Amino acid sequence: MKKYSIGVDFGTLSGRALLVEVATGRELASAVYEYPHGVLDEALPCGKKLGHDWALQHPRDYVEVLEHTIPAVLRESGADPADVVGIGTDFTACTMVPVKADGTPLCLLPEFEENPHAWVKLWKHHAAQPQANRLNEIAAARGEPWLGNYGGKISSEWAIPKLWQVLEEAPEVYQAMDRWIEAADWIVWQLTGQESRNSCTAGYKELWNKRAGYPAPDFFKALDPRMEHVVEEKLGTVITPLGSRAGGLCPAMAAKLGLPVGTPVAVGNVDAHVCVPAVGIDGPGKMLAIIGTSTCHMMMGREELQVPGMCGVVEDGIMPGFFGYEAGQSCVGDHFAWVIDTCVPASYWEEARSLGMNIHAYLRAKAEKQKPGEHGLLALDWWNGNRSILVDVDLTGMLLGMTLQTKPEDIYRALIEATAYGTRVLVENYRAHGLPVEEFYASGGIAFKDPMAMQIYADVLNMPIKIAGTLQGPALGSAIFGAVAAGGKAGGYDSVFDAARSMGKVKDEVYQPSAENAAVYGQLYQEYKRLHDYFGCGENDVMKRLKALKLRQSGQGR
Repeated sequence: MKKYSIGVDFGTLSGRALLVEVATGRELASAVYEYPHGVLDEALPCGKKLGHDWALQHPRDYVEVLEHTIPAVLRESGADPADVVGIGTDFTACTMVPVKADGTPLCLLPEFEENPHAWVKLWKHHAAQPQANRLNEIAAARGEPWLGNYGGKISSEWAIPKLWQVLEEAPEVYQAMDRWIEAADWIVWQLTGQESRNSCTAGYKELWNKRAGYPAPDFFKALDPRMEHVVEEKLGTVITPLGSRAGGLCPAMAAKLGLPVGTPVAVGNVDAHVCVPAVGIDGPGKMLAIIGTSTCHMMMGREELQVPGMCGVVEDGIMPGFFGYEAGQSCVGDHFAWVIDTCVPASYWEEARSLGMNIHAYLRAKAEKQKPGEHGLLALDWWNGNRSILVDVDLTGMLLGMTLQTKPEDIYRALIEATAYGTRVLVENYRAHGLPVEEFYASGGIAFKDPMAMQIYADVLNMPIKIAGTLQGPALGSAIFGAVAAGGKAGGYDSVFDAARSMGKVKDEVYQPSAENAAVYGQLYQEYKRLHDYFGCGENDVMKRLKALKLRQSGQGR
């Protein structure tokens, strides 16, 4: 009798369910549900305007993903619901939900529906940068030893700066919330009817350490006396390892999804981290880049190293027995969408339509004819700030070398190259601090669908690139953890390593670097690195001055 696992991947704009055969990793059915409210970055549903750098979401959209996609994959596959041994989920992070003790989000209560701080703060909510700056200053002044585990800086995207912003700007919301919980854990709460907190988000996003726990209360008190007991009051101290069973599917949700009551549900996970077993990685020295609107770079090592500029290192943070390392780039696919939205003339759209091509494919067809350096451009890939290794959301993008002959395809290719240079910065930074990067894997839609981009990455990194064997890496990874939550006796697996070897996969093709192209890109990378250090390391803060002036003149100054 065949057994199945369901993985549900909650992204920035939509959620996807994938039904997978446990023994082989074969994908039988998938379904996508677009969030009806999308990203709330200009106004709340009631029309109330939001400030600069805000990014919120509606929690009901997440539940609707479950209600639409899981019944859909059961129908499409024809699988017997009784043969589904487990469910796993993953989420963009750090995405935070303020809730009451029963899990009700504050934004669903009438008294808070018009208060922006009562809504879900999406991962790319950057309006807590002032709090992040002060947190980093205080932690550095106190000599907090855990700061080095986050590359020396805590991002405004992480849980504590966002919570501190709530406390300072909407203390009534802070007071009303009983829990400040990752969406990754909240959705599991909706499935099981009971709260759990996973070790991945706790470690990478909430300052928790497997051996040391959270920072001491006096650190939080140094931020604000009202936060002295924030761990006990808002976060919770029971942290559950990845691969564990969070609980069984509760009766109410089972009825909505068409699955048996008690179906094992894995503890929550992060979309990037869960991709690692989906490509069969089971040890150190192998970097996986999950390339989408942004990129996360995942690594495992045998020891805990404090690498400047990384997002974090967490014991068992990706797979048990290893230290998981995370770095990232805040803007990748978003760059390419920006070119399409702002730089493409009507004539290009018309010709693309006449050729039966989408506009991305049309631009790629033009750009891939160019040799490295032929367009004469160099870009800094900071359209949404820099996550690693500079950890600074106030940095902005740049294009150098434009002339009256510059074409949209030139800009398109230059931005692809810039993201590859940004990845090389991360690779070289790890190597310089004792963490070898010996193999490189890529996952996500861009990796799967864009050969030109992947060849550029191979040439810039001067490394072969292996591609995930599925377009749905996070959902497959979540299905793997769902099978582990079920356990071997129920038809799943007792080890995530065994599950990864059976269910994970990569394509047969490998992108090999061209020696000729790599040599040219080596020269261009040195120019990129000069600009990276000049604008990013304090020699010239013109980007920040321009941004500050923009905010003042637009009436949105911090």
